[in-house]
Amino acid sequence: MNMVKNKEVSIEGALHLAKKEVYAEKDSQDLLTGSQFNFVIYKYKHYRWQKRILQIDFNTKTIFNIEKGIIKKQFPFSQVKACEDTERRRFSIVFHGRQDYELEAVSLDDKRKIIYLLSRVIQSNSYKRPAESCSGRPAECDVVHEGLLDLQQKTSTSTEWVKYLVQLREGELTLYCIGLGGQNKNADPITNAINLSVGNVSVHKENGCGTFSVQTEECNYLFRIPLTVQNNRIEHVSKLQNEWVSLIEKYCPLCKDASLPQEGSQECISSEADYEDFIVPLNEQKEEAIYLAIQKSVWGSCDLCKRKIDVSRLCDQFQAQDMAIFSGNEPSVTQHIMLDRKVAHNFSKCIHKKCVVLSRSLGYMPTPKDVERYQSFKGSPSELHVVDQFMLEMCKIPHLGQRLDLLLTVRELPVSMRDLEPLINQKIQASKQLQSSQKFVAVLEYILAIGNHLNEKAGKVKAEGFRLSSLTKLPLLRGKERTFTLLHALVEQILLHEPDLAKFSHELTEFEALPDASMKGLSAEVDVLKKELENVIRCRQLIKPKTIKATAQESQFCKELKDLTQKYEGDLSQLSKRCDEMKKLYSNILVKFGEPQDLDSQELFGWISSFIREFKKACAEVMP
Repeated sequence: MNMVKNKEVSIEGALHLAKKEVYAEKDSQDLLTGSQFNFVIYKYKHYRWQKRILQIDFNTKTIFNIEKGIIKKQFPFSQVKACEDTERRRFSIVFHGRQDYELEAVSLDDKRKIIYLLSRVIQSNSYKRPAESCSGRPAECDVVHEGLLDLQQKTSTSTEWVKYLVQLREGELTLYCIGLGGQNKNADPITNAINLSVGNVSVHKENGCGTFSVQTEECNYLFRIPLTVQNNRIEHVSKLQNEWVSLIEKYCPLCKDASLPQEGSQECISSEADYEDFIVPLNEQKEEAIYLAIQKSVWGSCDLCKRKIDVSRLCDQFQAQDMAIFSGNEPSVTQHIMLDRKVAHNFSKCIHKKCVVLSRSLGYMPTPKDVERYQSFKGSPSELHVVDQFMLEMCKIPHLGQRLDLLLTVRELPVSMRDLEPLINQKIQASKQLQSSQKFVAVLEYILAIGNHLNEKAGKVKAEGFRLSSLTKLPLLRGKERTFTLLHALVEQILLHEPDLAKFSHELTEFEALPDASMKGLSAEVDVLKKELENVIRCRQLIKPKTIKATAQESQFCKELKDLTQKYEGDLSQLSKRCDEMKKLYSNILVKFGEPQDLDSQELFGWISSFIREFKKACAEVMP
């Protein structure tokens, strides 16, 4: 009130500040109790604002950019550097080593919540990020290269791969742990640094696909390129591997004179190297069986005795060699306008297109200062520019912002539900097919039998099962003949003993042209729709006429809005039930195949879809 008396702020502005303080106090209670938050935002791309969902997930410590159920981008919390609050509903997320995200929230309330949550992320980073690196330089500067890598960690009972955000700086490799597994799940995320400037550090490519090691005087760090839906081809993995090795060598004094294979050259890798790369994940699963409740999965009940193997062809292609061999090498505005010139220019274009109310022009609605300026105008409206005339009329509408938000949501809500329904139904059908397919399980048993036969020949312990991510490695593992892979060997064995199994994909037709949408993304979309409908109901109550003097037009508008809301509630309730069914079916799939419950369907279904595609290709090459 003192600011109002001193004319430092208008009455509307004072009310806005008061609400902001109340919200901030409320946030400290409500927003701290949740672990996953979804917001509709608009991202500026290709000269237009595109609708997205921004998910801030404190469980996985990751920020997701979701579009129509597809996870487009994901950023570990450690990459968030700052959050900048700009005009109206806009704000920017500043990342370490990445381009900034310029975003717009759908409401000031959402913007405030997002900024609050991001401030928590940034604050947590300040506790975990070291003030100074080993080389004495600020930890956040001079990032030469960064990306996600798996780091092998061994304990007395197991060997596992843990995901890290790895940043290369001049003289230092910094590791931010973002994925904890096995016995370390209750530990806090940690940060390690490898000093590259001491002169006793070297980097080497390893035989395994996409693996490389960094050797220091104290220990050896074994990294690998994570196998994802995007990195499921050998050329992609090899390119990333070469990039990391080349850059690390550049900043290791010991390796600066080391020669690298020239681009385009090929490495001749023995069958032993290929064989080893496949067998390691099998043995890892043997050691991690305690964490998968393995007896509840297909691995606990599979009978490998039913799967016959012709060992002669297999041994000829994949028997261990003595040693690995490497060879290397608009019209202008002239009349005086009360509105800001830049805003007026954009706003006049929206008027010209007659799409002011139901478009993304919400950023041009009057601000508290605009309302004060136009309401103080005492002249004739006809004297004003057409833009000012329109704004003057808008300033007379009560609850204008809420009305515009409501109209936009009412228009988009049914479209969003229609878009999501077939995607959710497809995931349900895919899960049902995977749950009931006996032939796919039989194919997995053949893979395990082949892997264990090779394990036995190499003197290794037999495995009880393997992660389905290993399916994408089969076409990468070559035998004595460079065109013959472990996938070709699998096809040969199946065609020889149970040729009907080669048609297992007929039971998995939903995986033929699998949409990229993930269940995590689809669940976020449904969650956002629920919030949008709740906002519609609140807005309807706010603008509902409070007296009997309401015009017939206002009464009719409120009645139609009520009818629409009730219809949308019913439709969304059905969609929500389908979404819950989808998540339950997928959870059963993860149990069936011994996969961790936090594995997203975009990865798992992607592995299976890729395997089916490569299996058909190998069948065409093997069959005469």
